[in-house]
Amino acid sequence: MKLYKFEFSAMASPCRLLFYGADETLAGMAAADAIAEVSRIERKYSRYRNDSVLAEINRAAEAGAGIEVDEETGALLDFAFRAHMRSDGLFDISSGLLRRAWDFQKAELPSRETLAPLLERVGLSMVIWQTPALHFTRPGMELDFGGIGKEYAVDRAADVLRSYGIRHGLVDLGGDIEILGPQADGSPWRIGIRHPRESSRALATLELQQGALATSGDYERYIEVDGIRYCHILDPRTGMPCRGLMAASVVAAHCLLAGALATIAMLRGRDAPEWFETRAEACLFVDEHGKLGGSLAVQPSCTLS
Repeated sequence: MKLYKFEFSAMASPCRLLFYGADETLAGMAAADAIAEVSRIERKYSRYRNDSVLAEINRAAEAGAGIEVDEETGALLDFAFRAHMRSDGLFDISSGLLRRAWDFQKAELPSRETLAPLLERVGLSMVIWQTPALHFTRPGMELDFGGIGKEYAVDRAADVLRSYGIRHGLVDLGGDIEILGPQADGSPWRIGIRHPRESSRALATLELQQGALATSGDYERYIEVDGIRYCHILDPRTGMPCRGLMAASVVAAHCLLAGALATIAMLRGRDAPEWFETRAEACLFVDEHGKLGGSLAVQPSCTLS
C-alpha cells in the first residue's frame, strides 16, 4: 500500500489527511469527501456566517426566544450540556460572549464594569434544552461551537475515510487528531506535542495506534500585562482567563471528547491532575512552572526552563 498525504486549510488551521491506500483514484475520492465534510461543518457552525445554523440559533438567543434544531445539531447540544454538567459548569458553550470584553491585540485587561453585564448572560443553566427545542430564558445570550466544532469535524472526517475502507491513517485538523489505525506495517504513528513556549519545538512525542488526541493551551491567543500571561480560555464564572497550566493534552476514544476534556483541564488549572485521576482517559499536563505530569506515556523531546 502507498502512503497518501493531503494538505488543506480549514477552521483557520493547517490540516492534513495521512493514510495508506491501494488505489490512487479511490484515495483521492476519499480525501475529497473527507475535506468536503470538514468544510460543511465549518459552514454550518461558523459564528462568522449569517447563514449558518449557529447564526440562526444566536438570533433566537439574542431575542430570548426558542428554536428547533436538526438532529446533528441536537447531538452536539446533548454533548455540550453533558460536558457542562460533568465539569461543574466550567465547559460552557455560552461563554463565547465573554470575548467581547477581551481584545488579544492589546495588552489591556477589561474592567469589572465591562465583564459584569456579560457574565449575567453566560450560563447554560439559563438555557432549556429538550430535543429538538432550544429555549433561551434570558435575552442577549449567545452560543459558540468553537470549543467543539473542529473536534467534531475531525471525528466526521475520520468516519468518511473509514467508509472508504481506510484503516491505516490519521486526520489532523490544526493539531486535533484522530487515528484510524496503525501504519501499514503495524507500527504506531509518532505524534509531536507542541511546546507551549517554543512553537518550533515539540515538548514530547506520543506513539498512537488508535484513539484521538487533542491539546489545549495558553499559547494560541494571549496577551501579557505586567509580566502575566492572559490566554483566550475564559472561565465562565469570572470572565477571566484560566490559570495554573500551560497546556493539557488528552487521549480519548473520539476527538470531540478529547477536546472537551483538554479544555476542562485548562479551566480546572492546578486541580486538573487530581480531577483526571477519576477518569479513564490518558492525559499530559504542563503546569505553570513547566513541569510535566499526567498518565500519558511519552518520549520527552525537550525540557522546559
